[in-house]
Amino acid sequence: MKVRAHVLASGRVQGVFFRSETRREARKRGVSGWVRNLPDGRVEAVFESEEEAVNVLVELCKHGPPDATVADTKVDRQCYKGEFREFEMRC
Repeated sequence: MKVRAHVLASGRVQGVFFRSETRREARKRGVSGWVRNLPDGRVEAVFESEEEAVNVLVELCKHGPPDATVADTKVDRQCYKGEFREFEMRC
């Protein structure tokens, strides 16, 4: 079943390759959507794909890459919309 998840990660999540690692892992698993830095220091992402692949990406966001320190992760599960063709890193 295809699903969608909107994720907000806070803590030390910018300047630690969080976005690029998320993009790499998403593309590797065939997940579409996007990831971006927010002005308040958080990272925001939207994932769309099969439920298992989206769950893997959500779990990765809870830990981040090695230099990240994720303090909190908010996950909003949503209905699949199919609006993305690939996974991109946004500014």
